Order: sequence, then C-alpha cells, then structure tokens
Amino acid sequence: MDLARLRALRELSIRKTMAAVAEALYVSPSAVSQQIALLEEEVGIDLIERRGRGVELTLAGRQLVDRVERILVELESARADIAELKKVIAGELRVAAFPSVAAALVAGTIHDLHRMHPRLTVQFDEMEPAESLAALRSWQTDVAIIDDLNVPPGALDPNIETIPLMEDVFNVMVSPKHHLAGRPTVTLQQLRDERWALDTASSTYTKMISDACQAAGFTPNIVARCKGFEVTIALIREGYGISTIPGLRVSYDLEDVWVCKIVPEIRRNISLAFRKGEKRSPAVQAFITQVNERVGARRRLPTIEEVVSKLEAG
Repeated sequence: MDLARLRALRELSIRKTMAAVAEALYVSPSAVSQQIALLEEEVGIDLIERRGRGVELTLAGRQLVDRVERILVELESARADIAELKKVIAGELRVAAFPSVAAALVAGTIHDLHRMHPRLTVQFDEMEPAESLAALRSWQTDVAIIDDLNVPPGALDPNIETIPLMEDVFNVMVSPKHHLAGRPTVTLQQLRDERWALDTASSTYTKMISDACQAAGFTPNIVARCKGFEVTIALIREGYGISTIPGLRVSYDLEDVWVCKIVPEIRRNISLAFRKGEKRSPAVQAFITQVNERVGARRRLPTIEEVVSKLEAG
C-alpha cells in the first residue's frame, strides 16, 4: 500500500474534511479525494463515508489507521536509530511554536543551532499549541512547543512524549499614565472597573482571563479583541485600556508601557512535545539542549520587582 495514501487517510481521521487534510499536506482537496479513492480501490472496501460536509471513517478505515499509526512510529524510530548511529547533526528539523515562546526562546535557539551545526536546517512554523500538536501528530513538524492552557495533559496522543520546559506567569500591562503604573503587583479585584484589550489569537487564553476575573467576582469589560500583539500594545500605550501579557513577552518590545504582576499568580506550564522514540534523534536532542540553555539564561534576568526596586533606588 502506498504510504502517501495511508498518510492521507490518517490525516482524514484527525481533521474530518478533505479541505483540512489538503491544507495540512499542501495538496489540493481533489488530490486528497483521489488518494483515498485509490486506496479504497486497492484494499477493495469502503474506508470513509460522507457525513454532511465532513467524512467519518468506516470500521475498516479505523482499523487501517490504527495499523498506519504503528507503521509511521516504526519508520520514525528507524530514522532516529540511523541518525544516532551517524552521530551527525544534519538534515532538517521542523519546529512549531506559539508567538510569545517563539520570539522569546525559539528565535535565539535556531540561531544557536545554525552557528553550532551548520549542516542542520531548522524549519520554523508559528502555530498555536493545539495546531502545532496536530501538526506533530500528522508528521508536519518534529518538535512542538505547547502549554497546558491550550493542550490539557489528558488531551495528549499516547504516541506523543513531552518534557517540561518552563513555567510562565501572566502580568498586567498598563499605560505609564495609568493610576496603577509604578506598582510591582496588582490584584484582579483592582482591575474590575478597567477596560480590557485582549489578544484573541487563542480562544483558550481569552477564556482563562475571563474565568479568572469571574472567580474574582466580576466580568471583564472587553472593549477590544485583537488578533495580534501589535494592536493590543498600541491600545495600551494610548491609554484606552489594559491587558494581560505573558512573562515571556516582558523582556522585549515594551517601551512606553508599565508591567506589573498579578497576585495571586496566574501561571501556565510550557512543554516540548515530540513523537515517541524521536528524543534519540541528534537533531531533536540538540534543540532540547539549546532551548533549555535559553530558558536558563532567562531565569538569570532581573525580575519585575528587582527592576522596580532599582528604579526607585535611582
């Protein structure tokens, strides 16, 4: 059986529509449909059935996908074995990560790897955690950086391994002229009457903020829903509202705003995810080592409280 056709069937079991599979595999929907049709002709039995705008796998289709999962895992394990024997960090490594961790950690890590291992090419794709995990399951990336807000531990595929990378603490970002500017910490209750501008690239992130405010006894007055950090921070600088910001973003591009910690803290755990058996790959190991170096360097940076203390002392 043709491996490309088997991959298309596996993708269909995850994504449910020909269009979504086509986008993931960088082919046309008609090409995906043709691959599935050829596979059905080859095995002599229906593998999918139409359900509205999507498709569902038949019993035969599900059984075949179960076998395909094991075949693909073995293929990746074989590649890792060969790469380990060669002891050469070369080839291509595909990495997916969400914007804040990509800017704070991944960009520098990729630069380090290029300098240390010139025969290794790192291909980066910016993706939200759930999207990058789907790309990992479908062999569209090799390493995904995820968090436990968007990908709860129970949602992980059994063929995916994770290792903890770091904790990230959320902060409040206000205009320098705001009445809270100058304070190292604030409580959510102090923010109940504020106007909120939120980056809505991740619906889970927006829900987390809303739930935290609800738990503090109020519903946040969201006056702006932005699809990127640039617009959010522009609104804050103009004094139109306030926002939250991950600790990962605090170290850069924050002129003309004031950042203070929320108490009690709102945290998320960030992890590296990869397919089982691929941790032995020299390229994956090199990435893990270098990104952890970057995390260690961040831990040595001064905290917000230390910065405020120095400003007050000066």
